[in-house]
Amino acid sequence: MPLKEVAKFSVSQLQVLDEHGQLDEKLDPRLSAADAVRLYEAMSLGREVDQRLVRLQRQGRMGTCPPCTGHEAAVCAPALAMTDRDWFVGYYRELGARLMRGDSLEQSLHFWHGHEEGNVQQQPGRTLPVTAIVGAQVPHAVGIAYAMKYRREQDSAVVSFFGDGATSQGDVHEAMNFAAVWQVPVVFICVNNQWAISHPREQQTRSETIAQKAIAYGFEGLQVDGNDPLGMYLATDRALQRAREGGGPTLIEALTYRLLMHTTADDPRRYRSDAEVERWWKRDPLPRMRRYLEGRALWGEAQQEALQERMRQQIDAAVNAAEQAGGWRPDVLFDHVYGTPDPEIEAQRRSFLGSLPRAGAVDGHGA
Repeated sequence: MPLKEVAKFSVSQLQVLDEHGQLDEKLDPRLSAADAVRLYEAMSLGREVDQRLVRLQRQGRMGTCPPCTGHEAAVCAPALAMTDRDWFVGYYRELGARLMRGDSLEQSLHFWHGHEEGNVQQQPGRTLPVTAIVGAQVPHAVGIAYAMKYRREQDSAVVSFFGDGATSQGDVHEAMNFAAVWQVPVVFICVNNQWAISHPREQQTRSETIAQKAIAYGFEGLQVDGNDPLGMYLATDRALQRAREGGGPTLIEALTYRLLMHTTADDPRRYRSDAEVERWWKRDPLPRMRRYLEGRALWGEAQQEALQERMRQQIDAAVNAAEQAGGWRPDVLFDHVYGTPDPEIEAQRRSFLGSLPRAGAVDGHGA
């Protein structure tokens, strides 16, 4: 059977700052001193809060939570590239980026304490709440982008984060296909940390990269060293610019690693080798960014000590405030299913309250 080649494709990988701190000057996005320091401080705060959350959970003072350690460059650098006009549509492992977008640390602590009120945005903005359902937020991102195109917004775009496990979900494929057909202004960032809980990436897909999945839909896909903050900034900045100018979607595969457990209910020692984890600790994005700052004479031991003290005070204050808060209603999750009361939801509320041990002491609105 005669065959002829009708198309040829390739996938590129971007790295600007390698694990040894070596900079590719041709690709350097030349962040201002203020932005470079802001990015490092945001990554550091995300890491520090993350470590505290794990300790609190182990002490029985916090509900389960998903550590973000190792993901800091993959999520904080895109947040730096975004403006307040851009929409941030994430999942549950972007703590440092969410704090950069204006989320309150105390609110985040409420959420991971298990109080739904912690997911209520305290200020009008374009950051959607945490989504725990794998991949569910990606169609939301495309829907927002479609609305922006319909309204002829030209100064904004949407960035949607999801993990490599989400690419096994039908929702994600439908969203990408729709985004391509309608050429909506959206940037998909797949934070490929190699593991969908305990399932390795190579058992999720036969594709050599996640980035190449964009080719099937007809838009650009790029793999980026997800532990390289400058590479992630540059890739996101270019994709956002293209989206705002009507160039349609982009898929960025951030190749990184989850250095801790999936959630605090997980034991990764049962499915990952110590040698694998150790290899990725050597690519930790935080020391890499610090070496870059030191190379530009923007950082030193005095700044590091001052940052550690500021973070300690900020986190202590938020933890104390969160632990003293009270008056939580057990049925608040029923409040936000629809914008207006719905008889079926209210029936479910009554059934739920009736199942509680002390239901007789609580009415439909917690009084």
